[in-house]
Amino acid sequence: MGAPISRFPVPELDELPEDVRSRILEVQEKAGFVPNVFLTLAHRPDEFRAFFAYHDALMEKASGLSKAEREMIVVATSGANQCLYCVVAHGAILRVRAKNPWIADQVAVNHRKADLSPRQHAMLDFALKVALRSSGIVDADFAALREHGFSDQDIWDIGAVAAFFAMSNRLANLSSMRPNDEFFLMGRLPKA
Repeated sequence: MGAPISRFPVPELDELPEDVRSRILEVQEKAGFVPNVFLTLAHRPDEFRAFFAYHDALMEKASGLSKAEREMIVVATSGANQCLYCVVAHGAILRVRAKNPWIADQVAVNHRKADLSPRQHAMLDFALKVALRSSGIVDADFAALREHGFSDQDIWDIGAVAAFFAMSNRLANLSSMRPNDEFFLMGRLPKA
């Protein structure tokens, strides 16, 4: 066994409340493994439920942002917040959703040099401002996004994803959450 996946206790599946255990097993069946974030947060079931309810409300709903664009926000802001877990895990999801094995590394390191559309560059500029300097947000930031066709609902979504994952980045860094090995190659190589 390698290094622990968290500084905090990681409960056994059979110790968890049924709804938490079911959610973890559902993810395991779909992904083929259990992402460590589920196990790390499971030691506090009420917070686990709240975290994943908000995660799903942001990341799984119909939106003016594609699922790949939402993952771009997570990867860019997580890179800026130096969150290894989220860069690796969401980088894998981004590669899969964008069908592009190179995009996650570009976005994590410096989205301004990434192969993105001007719209996506503007989206990530705003997301990073929300994640790192939210007190400086002004009306001109909204105007710049509207010029790229973003609606007020889209702008809320960009900001909410950035803010939620800023919190997630801090929890991952607090707990020293280790990325699953499976994430490192996901979306880089064709499926067998």
